[in-house]
Amino acid sequence: MTAENRSADQTSTNLGILVGYDGSELAARALEYGAAEATRRKAPLTVVAAYTVPAMIYPNIASMPEENEEEAALRAVEKRLGEAAGLLRDHAGKVSYRADQGDAAGVLRDLSAHARTVVVGARGRGGFMGRILGSVSTALSAHSHCPTIVVPDHRTEPDGARVVVAVDGSDAGRLAMFTAAEVANSRNAALDIVSVLPAGDEWLYWYPELELSAEVSGRRKKQLETALEAEVAAVAQQFPDLPVSAEVPIGDPVEELLEATKTAQLTVLGTRGRGAVRSALLGSVSRGVLHHADGPVMVVPS
Repeated sequence: MTAENRSADQTSTNLGILVGYDGSELAARALEYGAAEATRRKAPLTVVAAYTVPAMIYPNIASMPEENEEEAALRAVEKRLGEAAGLLRDHAGKVSYRADQGDAAGVLRDLSAHARTVVVGARGRGGFMGRILGSVSTALSAHSHCPTIVVPDHRTEPDGARVVVAVDGSDAGRLAMFTAAEVANSRNAALDIVSVLPAGDEWLYWYPELELSAEVSGRRKKQLETALEAEVAAVAQQFPDLPVSAEVPIGDPVEELLEATKTAQLTVLGTRGRGAVRSALLGSVSRGVLHHADGPVMVVPS
């Protein structure tokens, strides 16, 4: 890996599809996914590996290593990027590799300002390792400047399946809808716009302006269906060749969308919507879906 490939202090204005790579099996799947996305969208592919240099204190000169920690960390991460290059040997598009010093989530967040989409595995190792949903994928989904796709380890996306986007009447949901339409159009896939109507007492949480009565169910469902008809028309006007449908299932929003991730090739969400805590960086529905999704999930920042 040459100094040109490192580019730690030179940020391209067009990183295209940015993939975080840490050498783990799931990171390899994210790399494969990112390469396919770059091909579909005719975009460059950028692979980045982050490394940190711990502060070390040596009691004497004899205990100091022959190679300083920064050089050793850089050499290790460049070897990792060499492995990524081997995995991408059949990729026909433009590929760039970066070895950037810093916390993995912070590095990807900063670079996302120059990318179209960031792709990461749900979990990883080393700089990309975390909890059930990795710390990097969690933080990046909440703070990224561009859409983030989190690739789970459960299954491979089905061919020809739909792209599902969740809307709730918020600006974040509408932005996610048009982003999902662009992605579906690039994949020659159908777009399904979903607005989940919470059942029973949950209505009061999501729609506090409503009274709770037996008549609310049908009336609110018709209102949402009418609103979705307008959204379908707006998408169709911008993407005339894109098959678009809409549905209003009744149930728990997280559970309904998790079910969608089992068959959708991609499920698209906004960072936050109509929830009670609208200032939260990552809404409860987006967070719940990300933590348990069976398929790739894209989170679109507001």
